Amino acid sequence: MEPEALQNLLKAVAAGDMTPDIALEKLKHFDFEQVGDFARIDHHRSLRTGFPEVIWGQGKTPEQIVEIIQVMRPRNSVVMATRISPQVYDELQQKIPDLSYYRSAKICAIVPDLATPKKTGIIAILTAGTADLPVAEEAAVTAELCGFQVRRLWDVGVAGIHRLLSQRHVIYEADVLIAVAGMEGALPSVVAGLAHCPVIAVPTSVGYGANFGGLAPLLTMLNSCAAGIGVVNIDNGFGAAILACQILRTAERLGRFEGEKA
Repeated sequence: MEPEALQNLLKAVAAGDMTPDIALEKLKHFDFEQVGDFARIDHHRSLRTGFPEVIWGQGKTPEQIVEIIQVMRPRNSVVMATRISPQVYDELQQKIPDLSYYRSAKICAIVPDLATPKKTGIIAILTAGTADLPVAEEAAVTAELCGFQVRRLWDVGVAGIHRLLSQRHVIYEADVLIAVAGMEGALPSVVAGLAHCPVIAVPTSVGYGANFGGLAPLLTMLNSCAAGIGVVNIDNGFGAAILACQILRTAERLGRFEGEKA
């Protein structure tokens, strides 16, 4: 349950618009809720972390995903599932007609309000090559669904460094950067040498044999001589986006705290 939903529920009871019994029924599964014999939905996660639980689609049946979405949607303004293939989406959409699909990101979501970003801060996402786009789009769509402004800059890898340098304004204007790269994974080091904000590095499993399915760029990023880089797991665009969002939420919270002290 999102904080606003809980607040509205309590206000309704206080105003006499809802009886305590009805409110109790709505709060019965406040912390988590059993779905069949295969899932326990963490309704408390948004209150703890600021972001609701997200469904990992890979490995789940379409029927399981549908049941989970139907349980989550009354309590969350956005419900999303990652790693959804087009074939699985076609089955989901038959049961949930208002389900949107982001094909490049392999994300499906129920999004009642697609208005302008509601949160403060700019997340810029860069890829070394076009083949890194699925992971980068997973990060971009996740951040946008979380309410943040995203700027995309694709195919600016170190093999043609002039392409990146011609777009330096994107780096300078960002509040958090996500650099997505396969092969040897050098892009985050270059970006971090130019940036004045945190850089989140995402290694991808794109590359020739010695790339070892993303292990080579992962080690390159972990061994970077540039400061200010955090590294997530191979192909983990979703994790990179949530980390970027948490960084910006923390900055916003600290700004409010400083304003209150002043």
